[in-house]
Amino acid sequence: MYLPSRFFWSLGAVAALFAASYPFGWLFPLAQTALVGLAGLVLTDGLLLYARKPAIQCRRELNPVFSLSDPNPVYIHIVNQSNQFFHLSIADEHPVQFQKRDAEIVCALPPQEPYRLESKLVPLTRGVYAFGNINVFVRTRLGLIERRLVFEQAQQVDVYPSIIQMKRYELRAMRQIAHDTGIKKMRRIGHSYEFDQIKNYVQGDDYRSINWKASSRRAALMVNQYEDERSQQVYCVVDKSRVMRMPFEGLSLMDYAINTTLAISNIILKKQDKAGLLTFSDVIGATLKAERDSSQLNRIMESLYREKERPVESNYELLYEGVRRLIGARSLLLLFTNFESMYALERALPTLRRLGRAHLLVVVFFENTEIRKLTQEDVVTTADMYRQTVARQFLQDKKEMVTKLRQYGIQAVLTKPQDLTLNTINKYLELKSRGLI
Repeated sequence: MYLPSRFFWSLGAVAALFAASYPFGWLFPLAQTALVGLAGLVLTDGLLLYARKPAIQCRRELNPVFSLSDPNPVYIHIVNQSNQFFHLSIADEHPVQFQKRDAEIVCALPPQEPYRLESKLVPLTRGVYAFGNINVFVRTRLGLIERRLVFEQAQQVDVYPSIIQMKRYELRAMRQIAHDTGIKKMRRIGHSYEFDQIKNYVQGDDYRSINWKASSRRAALMVNQYEDERSQQVYCVVDKSRVMRMPFEGLSLMDYAINTTLAISNIILKKQDKAGLLTFSDVIGATLKAERDSSQLNRIMESLYREKERPVESNYELLYEGVRRLIGARSLLLLFTNFESMYALERALPTLRRLGRAHLLVVVFFENTEIRKLTQEDVVTTADMYRQTVARQFLQDKKEMVTKLRQYGIQAVLTKPQDLTLNTINKYLELKSRGLI
């Protein structure tokens, strides 16, 4: 049995009447009547709730898996099978990772009525999330007593890299025309060597692709049509050292990279290329050879699900040896890492140059959005001026890192964490449209 706030407000009103009856004696009988009436209402409410158990059914409905960093729906289905009208307060026991202690849903449930309640949960770490019981606090129209009903609904759900983002970017990247902001179609520079067909010339076709032999046979201009080269190897290389543990908007840099790896791998496979995976820190982690079969995306997703950050420095020499042993043919390497200083880049640069000579290397690293916000604040004191000067120098160092990598023929992408997936997909489509892979 639980006593809601209405009970205490009513009891407080009766106590106030008794207090007022000291200076005003004529209020004493009224206070006694109110006390007896309140006791009778509480007794009646208790009989309505406890004479027999309220015929209420409740269950929770979840998706088989949750997507990391996306709103995931949680449905609670509740049915009032009795002839009474109830007011309900539903307290769902959420997984400990959400740290939600005040999750409560209040609703009114008419007799013989089903009801569906929806809430959204945004997980920020991968792993197993355990839901507990559903606690339903039932009140009648009087609302002076609550009765708790416990529905045992213990459930577990796995939080995987964002499947929702993967599907969203797939739809945007595979469209023939993209006019909105986001995935952009790159103008083709030349064409690839994958011959597709011979077709009639139409205005706007490249006259350098005219097939003169076919044109003479048909007495009409015919042109060769080409398509993107297929079966190119593309590897996502994810750094899982301590530099990737930095959080932005509740999500670590490594989890941003993992979400992007899943999304870009899906697009790579849709483009008929081969997708592979390599993770590293002070040791080599997951390794998946680039394949194009139907189960490759599931293998990549399972490998990413199990990866954990390591509180150590990354070993780029070990990365070079791992790439040399795993990858034979020239491939596109998308390296997700982070450099916080020019010194850190210069330490890794010799190894990156060797990788760049053997493969087409794209280094993807992150802009510190918190420091950029600092540069936009108003300067009031001398200390503020010094902070902004240091912050601007930090941002300038990041731009110089991009320039330095490009000087050695290494492609570089400097991006905000929240724009990582978009910019990485654009870079892949750009390289593919230019025929570099």
